Amino acid sequence: MTNMRKRVAVRRASRRGPSSPGPDLATGSTAPRVDSPLSIAAAIGVQIRQLRKRQDISAADLAHRAGLSAGMLSKIENGAVSASLESLEALARALNVPLTSFFATYEERRDCSFVPAGKGVTIERRGTKAGHQYQLLGHSIAGNLVVEPYLITLSDEAEPYPVFQHAGIEFIYMLTGAVTYRHADKVYPLRPGDALMFDSAAPHGPEELTELPMTYLSIIVYVRD
Repeated sequence: MTNMRKRVAVRRASRRGPSSPGPDLATGSTAPRVDSPLSIAAAIGVQIRQLRKRQDISAADLAHRAGLSAGMLSKIENGAVSASLESLEALARALNVPLTSFFATYEERRDCSFVPAGKGVTIERRGTKAGHQYQLLGHSIAGNLVVEPYLITLSDEAEPYPVFQHAGIEFIYMLTGAVTYRHADKVYPLRPGDALMFDSAAPHGPEELTELPMTYLSIIVYVRD
C-alpha cells in the first residue's frame, strides 16, 4: 500500500512539470522570492503592486479599470506571466502613471564596490615618479558623479610634489606621518587625524615632507564627462 501511494505521488508531481512554480517551503507563497534576482516580469509585477497599494486601490478595482480579469492581474503582479504591451498600457492608464514607471525596479542598480584590506589596485598618477604610491580603494560603477578613493603612501624616498591639478573636489585625511600641504597660495600642516577639503583645480600637493613614511586617504569627486 505504501509503495502504491509513492507511485501516485510521483505521477501527480510529474503532471505538474518542473517549470510549475511551487510554494516557498518557509512561507507557502508562490510569489517570486525577494532574495533571488528578479526577472523583468517579476520586477514589473512588484512595481504594479506597489503603485496600486500606494494609491489604495484594490486588486479587483484595478483589474476592472484596466479591463483585465482579477486572475490575470494576480498573475502579472506575481510575475507568473509576461504581460502584453496592451495590458501594461491599460494598467498604466488605470494607475495614471507613465508606462516607463513599471520598469523602475528592474532598471534600478545599487552600486557597491568592495575592496579587501591590502587589495587596492596600484595605479600610476602624476606624482608616482616622485615616490607617491596610489592604491585605488573603489570606483563608482554608474551615474554622472565619479568618486575615486585612494590610499596614498609616501615612502622615505618620496619627493615633494605641490603641483597637482585636476577637476573636481578633493578630500584628504591624514593617517600616519606629517606633511605641509599646499593648496594655491596657502600651506597647511597636516598630522594624523587632520583633514583638508579643497577645489582640486588649483595647484596642490605635499610641499614639505615633515615625517616619512606617511599615508593619507584622498577622495576625489568630479562629474563624469
